[in-house]
Amino acid sequence: MRDAYLVGAAQTDFGSFPDESYRSLFRTAFEAARDSVPAGIDPDDVDEAFVGTLGVGGRQLGLSGPAVTEHVGLDGIPCTRVENACAASGYAVRQAVQAVKSGMADVVLAGGVEIMTDASSDATKYWLGVSGETEWERLSGTTFAGVYAQMADAHMAEYGTTGEHLSRVAVKNHANGAKNPHAQLGFECSLEDALNAPVVADPLTLYHCCPTTDGAACALVVSEDAVEEYTDDPIRIAGVGAASDRVGLFQRESYTSVPASREAAERAYEMAGVAPEDIDFAEVHDCFSIAELLAYEDLGFCEPGEAGDFVESGATELDGDLPVNTSGGLKSKGHPIGATGAGQLVEAYKQLSGAAGDRQVEGATRGLTHNVGGSGGAAVVHVLEREQGVEA
Repeated sequence: MRDAYLVGAAQTDFGSFPDESYRSLFRTAFEAARDSVPAGIDPDDVDEAFVGTLGVGGRQLGLSGPAVTEHVGLDGIPCTRVENACAASGYAVRQAVQAVKSGMADVVLAGGVEIMTDASSDATKYWLGVSGETEWERLSGTTFAGVYAQMADAHMAEYGTTGEHLSRVAVKNHANGAKNPHAQLGFECSLEDALNAPVVADPLTLYHCCPTTDGAACALVVSEDAVEEYTDDPIRIAGVGAASDRVGLFQRESYTSVPASREAAERAYEMAGVAPEDIDFAEVHDCFSIAELLAYEDLGFCEPGEAGDFVESGATELDGDLPVNTSGGLKSKGHPIGATGAGQLVEAYKQLSGAAGDRQVEGATRGLTHNVGGSGGAAVVHVLEREQGVEA
């Protein structure tokens, strides 16, 4: 199979944009992604597109995949809409990599878009709820926050994790998001802010939960046969892993791990020929603070039960041994469901290109992105590395 490379990636601002449509948001992200390619790229070069979206808001009605690609001038190319809950565009990137590796395409667009803020709070709860198990969880009254609260409660009971550990995730990610001009909640918060915020679903407070968001993100994936046309400093998508699991939390053997994340990571590491200790930075799926703590363990960054101590040690801060969510993560940057996975690739591209500004991880040559669907029913992991091994 051929190697696949990331030659450009960009996103819109994340936030609330009542004057934008899903088409206009996607166009902004696509045009910025084109501009990020060192040698430029012509829309006529694009062979195929994969677009992730859940279709939450009323402004997203219609055949959204072809609608956005037609709107940005990609007339006639095959376009597939990918829906895998919150992992939609992470899987869109995976599909792009597969298209390139298989030889069916040389240049593929992978993106995502979501408009969430035009829906009522009840409608938003519905869409988030049906991203998990519908019949026995959502329809019986369990909210999305409630499912993750059960995970947090179980982790606390089994391993002694505390509310302060959850809050340290929020403080770190807000500190990073304050340095990201695209972040929805681009402000810092204190440990006291996070600990003492109103409870959403005990033990999760408001600062332990990501916002609802409008936004779009795009990544351009090319083959080894075409990469030299676009850049002389390539970023290789060295490993890709994906997995699924039982959708309902109550169906799983443990509430303190996301098996799909663990399996996806193992597959990505194996394909890339690396281990967790080889990763310089990571963008992980922190829809709730407990999700980031679980990711530390499931991705092999620390042993089961050690996530609380790991975040408390400062290892995952911007100047730590393994910076996590340098973009601000879902918690601060925002979580436009369909765009989140592709948005993680945007941050990885910036870090590996040395273009992350005040968030730049010194010497970064290899990064990881981790995107989860629902409460763990699906997960996808990408490992990316600078081909030349030149420090950013």
